[in-house]
Amino acid sequence: MPATLAVRPDFPAFDPLAALNLIRDEADWLALRFVQEVSHRRSVRNGRPEQNAVTFERGVMIEALIDGQIAYAATSDLSAMGLLRAARWAARHARLTAHVKAFQFTSAQRPPASGVYRTPRQYWLDAAILAEFSNGLIEASHRLKVSDKIVTAIAEATLVETDMHYVSSSGSDIAQQFLMTGQHFAAIAHEGGRTQQRSLNGPTARCWQGGLETYDWESLYRDCERVGAEALDLLDAENCPEETLDLVLAPDQMLLQIHESIGHPLELDRILGDERNYAGWSFVRPEDFGQLQYGSPLMNVSFDPTLPGEFATYAYDDSGVPATREYLIREGRLLRGLGSLESQARLNLPGVANFRSASWNRAPIDRMGNINLEPGAATLDELIGAVERGVYMEANRSWSIDDYRNKFQFGCEYARLIEDGHLTRVLKNPNYRGVTVPFWHSLAAVGNAESFRSFGTPYCGKGEPHQVIRVGHASPPCLFRSVEIFGGGT
Repeated sequence: MPATLAVRPDFPAFDPLAALNLIRDEADWLALRFVQEVSHRRSVRNGRPEQNAVTFERGVMIEALIDGQIAYAATSDLSAMGLLRAARWAARHARLTAHVKAFQFTSAQRPPASGVYRTPRQYWLDAAILAEFSNGLIEASHRLKVSDKIVTAIAEATLVETDMHYVSSSGSDIAQQFLMTGQHFAAIAHEGGRTQQRSLNGPTARCWQGGLETYDWESLYRDCERVGAEALDLLDAENCPEETLDLVLAPDQMLLQIHESIGHPLELDRILGDERNYAGWSFVRPEDFGQLQYGSPLMNVSFDPTLPGEFATYAYDDSGVPATREYLIREGRLLRGLGSLESQARLNLPGVANFRSASWNRAPIDRMGNINLEPGAATLDELIGAVERGVYMEANRSWSIDDYRNKFQFGCEYARLIEDGHLTRVLKNPNYRGVTVPFWHSLAAVGNAESFRSFGTPYCGKGEPHQVIRVGHASPPCLFRSVEIFGGGT
């Protein structure tokens, strides 16, 4: 395979509007969503390349509306016959299931829209850059290995280019291109039967939109040396204590806290019960919107698909709805759910543009996008300084939360004890537990805009058939009072 083809294959041209014209008479209303994706994954372990893979995929999802029922069919056969076969399958199943539909849908749930979105970037892939890129990963793995006690040094990268084009019989014509990057750098230390792992912000957090300028190699090398040294520190650290203490969470752990205890419980399809038998329900009830005091007055949470560089930034969701920034929670009060126009109509509640699909062969469902905790006024030093005795935690390592997204316990990679307003000893195996609403009511201080950091995950799972999707979470560090803390000895 030529080197240029490994960067981006020369796919045959596909015209979504021409394809739509071919099938538009098969239903009362039709839409076609074309997706084409090229993914590069490169990994290095202990200075040696371990994986160098590129994958290509393309196909279309067709949705048909007949008698108030919407049905879907996907195909990777982009010939005229393949498209007609898929459109007729979707139309047939919409017609067959119309008498048992959950709701009388209309084209109002698919309003027409037109526009273009492209991820801003400085530069992207070519064959020469890929070779340099691999050398950067090799050097990063060497920088992680600060001692012979570092038995494993891992440097990984994922680069994804996604092109999407959505057209409908009511006039929608939306083209979007996303360039996404992901990084993972980790060191595993071992000595005398003791093993500890430390990574840069956790295993999946370093995900953004943008070009290869998101890789600042000199800064990454310094961070990798720090990560290696912190892995060694954890070998000799004492276990996190088991006490009720104040807790300061870094932005790379706030990522998980926001995701599990805000994002998932506010998905309207969970509240409707659509996900109950697989991904779970929610403790939130329809009557809670506008009424429930979800957390302290310092809690301001937004759905923001407009933030440049965040992982799930987009201009339109996968049903063509324009994406705008909206408050989900303001001054602690629950205002709005994460629900598409379909879920909004079924519940008569406000939602957002979050009808999203993982690929061409998955129907859209209510999904998180960028869910962010807005900055407050405190510096990190002020957060630490406000604690007489507590724990500061970074980088998620483990998580567990019940089917209602209510009771949880989360573990982190790295912690420091806080004594009399100062960071002191390193602690290993730090964990904390809580219940969603009381935990957010314990929010006592929120970091400022200078401490605000954007992270994400490519692996948010949900739906039947299963699909994983890319989401973003941004937050400053936060102080919570009187939280149950425990360590690995518990």
